[in-house]
Amino acid sequence: MELQIDDSALVRDYISGDERSLEILINRHNQRITSFIYSKVLDRDITEDIFQDTFIKVIKTLKKGNYSEEGKFLPWVMRIAHNLIIDHFRKNKRMPKFEGGEDFNIFSVIGDDRPNIEKQLIKDQIDSDLGLLIDELPDDQREVLIMRIYKDMSFKEISECTGVSINTALGRMRYALINLRKIIQKNKIVLTN
Repeated sequence: MELQIDDSALVRDYISGDERSLEILINRHNQRITSFIYSKVLDRDITEDIFQDTFIKVIKTLKKGNYSEEGKFLPWVMRIAHNLIIDHFRKNKRMPKFEGGEDFNIFSVIGDDRPNIEKQLIKDQIDSDLGLLIDELPDDQREVLIMRIYKDMSFKEISECTGVSINTALGRMRYALINLRKIIQKNKIVLTN
């Protein structure tokens, strides 16, 4: 079994001139970063563009020697991707479709083109809290919930992807939502801004 080199060692190796290290890092985190971007923009081409821009920015920062190992590599890359997603919507004057599917445009509420940083931070915190709560669900329920809400898949697609009937997929989604409510109540979490 190959010993997995940790991210910070790969970053150091890349900065020292080992191009292969960056390739390993990109392959290692590709799925998570792509899923995160797609969950916000819901468009494969835009996701691909933002993913590429994210790593162009990562490479520039590493080459300039401006990367400091304060946090971990993945959260740092996710922050870059997140900022590029906000830039994308700012350029297109619309906000992403968030959970629930309504086309909510936060800019029209605020009345100018700069998103309110406080609201964005609160929203990010809610997303992060929700992610932790979803992790507490049983695997089969979590899988359906993520496919439905974050990947915007239909129950027919979920059924084909997981190999269960549409009714089973619907049932798992229902139980996932019931269990999420219970977890939220048990922990007395407030998920509003």
